[in-house]
Amino acid sequence: MKVWVGRPLMWTYEHSVESDATREAIWDLWADVENWGAWNADIASTRISGPFEPGAEIVMTPAADDPVHLLVAETTVNELFVDEARFDGLHLRTMHRLSQGEELRTRVTYRMEITGPGADELGPQIGPVVTADWPETMAALVKLAQG
Repeated sequence: MKVWVGRPLMWTYEHSVESDATREAIWDLWADVENWGAWNADIASTRISGPFEPGAEIVMTPAADDPVHLLVAETTVNELFVDEARFDGLHLRTMHRLSQGEELRTRVTYRMEITGPGADELGPQIGPVVTADWPETMAALVKLAQG
């Protein structure tokens, strides 16, 4: 879903899946940053500067690409984590949320917001590239969490 808010200064995309995996199992995979490659095939390596909490820096190196530097902006155990990246005057904010789905299932939602000067031009170029693998990545995440 692409949403233009007022004057186009924001690009957003959101994708959700539901799973029988528990919130705790999914959270444990998220918090184990250095093993994100186990469920995200696009990641060659990841490292984190400390505990998985606000202020931690994550360096994520996609396969065949330059490292991406992320800042953990917010965490609520078994519910939410938010990471942020900044480059070329843009602010990329990705929310990873766990909530109640249908029939006691866990709903996993990823939402990206790209803001800043030029977001109206660059967001539609960068956003789809960054989020293209989300359906596959999220499917792999919940499959691993289900055991």
